Amino acid sequence: MRFEDELKKLIKAKRAEIKKKFNRHVSIQDLLSDRWETANFYGFGEDVSCYNNVLIIGDVKVGKKSWIGPNVILDGSSGLEIGEYVTVSAGVQIYTHNSVDWSISKGKEQIVRKPTKIGSGVYIGPNSIIQNGVNIGDHVIIGAMSFVNKDIPNSTKFLGNKVVN
Repeated sequence: MRFEDELKKLIKAKRAEIKKKFNRHVSIQDLLSDRWETANFYGFGEDVSCYNNVLIIGDVKVGKKSWIGPNVILDGSSGLEIGEYVTVSAGVQIYTHNSVDWSISKGKEQIVRKPTKIGSGVYIGPNSIIQNGVNIGDHVIIGAMSFVNKDIPNSTKFLGNKVVN
């Protein structure tokens, strides 16, 4: 049997295993990798789950018991810290740099680099974007599709682009 046929057979078996165990479909790369092993490879905390298709750049630290969903961007090029028991939902983008000034000045200005920090006990809803230099406190809820460009204090709900009580 050819390698391609063996690979197809393996993928089919892994799909059936994931469907039976979790009732879901995931990308081929996530079929063939273990989310906890991926997190361990990057030195994330104990019992962190991180999908294989997450883009991880630079210095990213993640505390224990956190979950990093599929299609996430974790830009640690200027230092990114994520606390314990944090949910980073599907499609979230967290940045520590931006090239706006560099682009519009045609390279005369520098890329802006600022570390970003996410506290513990934080939920970040799907497809949210967190800009560089933002600090998010503990026990914060970031609603789906939010754009966070300012610091968020402890025990706060942030929906869209504003704090909600």
